[in-house]
Amino acid sequence: MDVVVAVAATLLLTWVPALAWRWWRRGRGGDLGGPARRATFETLHTASRATPAFRAGLTRQGAQKAARHLRALLGCEALAITDGERLLAWDGEHDHHSAQSPRHAEATLATGRTQVHDVPCDRLDCPIRRVVVVPLATDDRVVGTLAAYGEDVPAGLIRAAEEVAQWVDAQLELAELDHSRTRLMEAEMRALRAQISPHFIYNSLTTIASFVRSDPERARELLLEFAGFTRYSFRRHGDFTTLAEELRSIDRYLLLQRARFGEQLRVTLRIAPEVLPVAVPFLSLQPLVENAVRHGLQDRSEPGLITIVAEDAGSDCVISVEDDGIGMEPDDVRRLLAGEERAANDDGETAGIGLANVDGRLRQVYGDEYGLAVETGPGAGTKVTVRVPKYRPGVTAS
Repeated sequence: MDVVVAVAATLLLTWVPALAWRWWRRGRGGDLGGPARRATFETLHTASRATPAFRAGLTRQGAQKAARHLRALLGCEALAITDGERLLAWDGEHDHHSAQSPRHAEATLATGRTQVHDVPCDRLDCPIRRVVVVPLATDDRVVGTLAAYGEDVPAGLIRAAEEVAQWVDAQLELAELDHSRTRLMEAEMRALRAQISPHFIYNSLTTIASFVRSDPERARELLLEFAGFTRYSFRRHGDFTTLAEELRSIDRYLLLQRARFGEQLRVTLRIAPEVLPVAVPFLSLQPLVENAVRHGLQDRSEPGLITIVAEDAGSDCVISVEDDGIGMEPDDVRRLLAGEERAANDDGETAGIGLANVDGRLRQVYGDEYGLAVETGPGAGTKVTVRVPKYRPGVTAS
C-alpha cells in the first residue's frame, strides 16, 4: 500500500469509521467506489483483525498476532514491537535485524519521542537501511515501541507509523481499563465474602449453641449447614456457578436465619426446574437475599416475607428476590447501584457494596441490558430482578 494512502486510510480508521460504514450501506455491500474508498475498507478490515490481539495488553502472544496486520497497514519491509525490555514480535523476511530492535528502541523509550536510525547492513539482498521507532504509551507512560523498517523512511511513513501507534495506544488503554475493572470486581468480590460478617457468624453460632442441650440433632444439622454455607462462600475457583448451587447456598443461609428468627421470617420459593442448570455469576443472588432479610425484618414486629422466584423466559432466566419490608427511596437505590453510598443496618453491615457489585458484574459479563432492576418505595417493600441469558459463549459453571 502506498504510504500516503496508508496515512489517509489510518486517519479515517481513527476518526471516521462511521462514514465508511455509511458508504458501504449506500453501495449495499457492492462496489466500494474509487481507490480511496477501497483503501479505507482494506485498512478497516486489516485493523479489525489486529484489534483482538491487544485485548490482553502488550503481550508477546498479542504482539505476534498483530505484527503482520500492522506491517500491512504501513507497507514496510519489516516491523518490530518491543515492550521496553525485549523484542515481542518481528514480522518480515529480514529477521537478521530483529536482534538489533531493542537497541533501536532505546532512545524512544528514554525520550518518549519518535526516532529515526540508520541500519547498517552488509547483505546486498537486504533492502533494510533505516528504521523509524515510535512510542507505545498508556496513561502517558511509555510501555513499548513500534518500529517500521525499510530502505528509506520518508515523512509519510513516519506519519503513518505514529498514527498506527496512536491506534495501538487506544487498544492498550482499553485493555488497561478492562484489567482495572476486573481488579476492582475481584476486590469487591473479596469484600462480598468478607460481608459474611462477624455479626452473622456470631449470631449463627450462638443459635446453634442454644440447641446443643435442648435439641442436639438440630444443633448438628445447623452446624453442617453453616459449614456448607461458609465453604461455598469462600471457595476460590470459578467465576460462575449454576443457579442450583447458588440457590442451595441461599437455602442454607435462610435455614440459619430461620433458626435464629423463628416465625418472624417466612420464605416462599417458586423455582422452575428447567432453569436450575443455568450458569450465573458466583455470589450474584446471595447478596440480594441477605439484603431482603435485613429490610424485610427491620423495624417491624410482625413476620417478614421473602419471596424468591426463578422463571424460564425464553432465551433468558429471570430471578426475583422480594421482601415486604420498609422499602427504600428510589434515589437512594440509584446511588447505591452507582456506588455513591452504602446503606448500613443496625449491625453495621453494608448493603450498597453487594448491590453495586452484583449489578456491575452482570453488566460486565452480559451487557448493560442485564443489570439489576429494583422496584421499591418507602413502606412498599423491595423487589430486585435479575435477568441472565440461559446460554452465553464463555460463560460456564465450574
